[in-house]
Order: sequence, then C-alpha cells, then structure tokens
Amino acid sequence: MSHILYEVTDRVAVITLNRPEAANAQSGALLDDLDAAWSRAAADEEVRVIVLKGNGRHFSAGHDLKDREWAPEKITLEWIYSVESRRFLEYTLRWRNVPKPSIAAVQGKCIAGGLMLCWPCDLIVAAENAQFSDPVVHMGIGGVEYHGHTWELGPRKAKEILFTGRAITAEEAEKIGMVNRVVPLEDLESTAMELAGQIAEMHPFALRQAKRAVNQTLDVQGFHAAIQSVFDIHQTGHGNALSVGGYPVLMRLDGMKERIKG
Repeated sequence: MSHILYEVTDRVAVITLNRPEAANAQSGALLDDLDAAWSRAAADEEVRVIVLKGNGRHFSAGHDLKDREWAPEKITLEWIYSVESRRFLEYTLRWRNVPKPSIAAVQGKCIAGGLMLCWPCDLIVAAENAQFSDPVVHMGIGGVEYHGHTWELGPRKAKEILFTGRAITAEEAEKIGMVNRVVPLEDLESTAMELAGQIAEMHPFALRQAKRAVNQTLDVQGFHAAIQSVFDIHQTGHGNALSVGGYPVLMRLDGMKERIKG
C-alpha cells in the first residue's frame, strides 16, 4: 500500500493519502489501496473510529487524469462504466456504510474526485484554507461520479457550484452544514484526533446504531437510489466524449489547471 499509510492509535484507525507530490490525485492503485485500508479498519475489532487525511498541502486534487497504465488500447463506454462503477461508486458507498464513525480532515484543495473521499465520511473537519469544488462541467460532464452535491449542499447551492465551477471555502461549507468544524491549519490533525478520541469513548454498538439510523433515514429519502441513477447520468458525459473523439472532453482543461494551482 505505497499510496496509503495506515496506523491505529488509541482505537482510532488513521488512513493517510500519501501522494503529496501529486496533490494526492487518485490513481487506480491509490483507490484500490484506500479501499483495502477502509476494509482493514472495518474488520479490526480494536478500531472504533476511522480518520481519513492527506499528506502535503492538499487533501486531494481529484482523479489522476494521467493515470492510463490500467487502460486498454481502445477505450469503450462499457469499459469506463465497469471501472467507474467499481472504483468510484462501489468503493464510496462501501466507505459510507462502514458501521464505524469516520472523520475526514481536509486541508487545501479538495477537487471533484476529492469530494468522493470526504463526503462518504460521517464528519468533516476542515482547515481554514480548505476549498471544495467540482469543476468537471469544464470537461463536458455534469459532476463527479459520487453525486452527493444535492444532499451535501442543497439543490440551489449545488447547481451554483456545478454551473460555475467555483470553489466553496471552509467557512461557507460550515455555514451550509457540509463541514462540522473549521480550524487553523496547524490544528487540523489534532482537532480531528481529539474528536475521534471523544467518539471512541462511546459504546461501539450504540455508535453503529446511531450511524445506521441517520444513513437509513437518508436512504428512505432517496439518497441511495439517487446516487445510483445520477451515476448513470454521469456516464452519458463519457459517452458524449467518446462520440466526439476524446476521453474525457477537455473543453476547458487549462481553466481547471489554474483552479488547482490557484
């Protein structure tokens, strides 16, 4: 697991994204390692809380668009759907439904695919410099695969963020309820670990039931069905890209690069 660090301290499993040189961009290998780490924490009876964080300046710059080692010579929509349904949909839903409470500690940029790492977590602690965005409309696609936007932001704010591609600051994210706490960057890890330690003192079965109650309520409201159906909508973007000769359609990739650097 070269792309992921894993350790357990005082009943808290800490999973660390470890590609700081690439702003923790998500290669296929990183996502596979990350899923393995989540499964390891879920199976460990000594672990009561899971903390997800990223090494370096940024939490995650999203999918690694240069990662093509695993791609066939001819890319088809069938292949895209198969890979993304496993790595981008199955993985994230599995992380969301791990019975143990989870906390994401987010600093710097959290772009597009980065959202599918923090949104499945139960709580989010953000550094003051954290920025959350999904600018993939620039690429001819209507939003990242795990389309939690409406649930996390509300419908009007979700549309604004998708239509404009602009980033949400940590302060704004806290105001709309997407983030639980905003702290100075130097206090991010200690705050997340302190919160995890506090939760770890609670009865593990009660924690499991409390999490199930909230997630089940969201599912009754349509969360699970919506995530599944909007994933299929996402695939139409790839279909359009393939039809005009690209994977994906990099309509304004330069603009996206500037957002990442900025």
